[in-house]
Amino acid sequence: MIISASRRTDIPACYAEWLLNRLRDGYALVRNPFHFRQVSRVSLDSRQVDCLVFWTKNPAPLLPHLAEIERLGHCFYFQYTLTACNRDLEPRLPPREERIAAFLALADRIGPERVLWRFDPIVCTRQQGPEDVLREFAVLAARLRRHTRRCTVSFLTLYAKCKRNLADIDLLAMDDEAKMLFAGRLAEIAAGHDIALQACCDAFFGGQGGIEPARCIDRSLVAAIAGQAVYVAKDKGQRPGCGCAASVDIGAYDTCPHGCRYCYANAGERAVAANWAAHDPDSPLLSGMLTGQERIVERTTTPPRPRQTMLPLGGSLQSGSGGPSSEQAD
Repeated sequence: MIISASRRTDIPACYAEWLLNRLRDGYALVRNPFHFRQVSRVSLDSRQVDCLVFWTKNPAPLLPHLAEIERLGHCFYFQYTLTACNRDLEPRLPPREERIAAFLALADRIGPERVLWRFDPIVCTRQQGPEDVLREFAVLAARLRRHTRRCTVSFLTLYAKCKRNLADIDLLAMDDEAKMLFAGRLAEIAAGHDIALQACCDAFFGGQGGIEPARCIDRSLVAAIAGQAVYVAKDKGQRPGCGCAASVDIGAYDTCPHGCRYCYANAGERAVAANWAAHDPDSPLLSGMLTGQERIVERTTTPPRPRQTMLPLGGSLQSGSGGPSSEQAD
């Protein structure tokens, strides 16, 4: 079982204390986002967890705790988002220079293969057009050279809540030809810094641009880090074109206080504020407490196995190099 922490919210940046408590206790409770009274009890016992995948825009609060996470027997890697977006789109993140420094420190600590850069989403506005975005990408690629091996990209997808949250932003649309040219220039810049560009469910980068599809939850990378076979099927619950392996997400929607305007995981500021106020780092739930009316089910896992021997911090591996892995039959 692979744990995603989390596509729904930034756990390393905003809920590090809660995460440590959950790992120490060996489980978390996760509400079904569509059925409030349905709750899963997710094992975080390292004998049942193949890997923790951290999604973040600021890992600094979690950095001091990596050694303890290892002592608990966990393998992990990071999906680290650094975009070209300005403060209008990312109003509450720390200054970019601080986040770049945290990226470099994290890669120095655990190795560049285990820090995957996300330049995602790509958002163009009247104030920050395609050429501005390309310049920002080139600066970031130069700074992150030798500190990451991959960069995942996609253009902004305007889900309904994104349209609502971006209503006062003067977005700049690109036609298909412009997107193709843009994708090619990004790939050229990335290659110049020894970074492989990958497409996250985006036809202009993937099928049309000839760029390899991303596997954000990457079974081969997990197997290489863990040094053992990983029996996880492809994730059938993601968008078409997604190459991710199946994972269990322990986050919750409407809980990230970063306030990024393009975020699909937050419906609005009011819901986020209420859930933030309801957070208790000692609760097994990320936000709120049990009411007593829930139906709690054990999330199905494989039987416990010997604790994993994780690649030492700072070690090297070849991501996607055909390390031991195996796909479970559907």
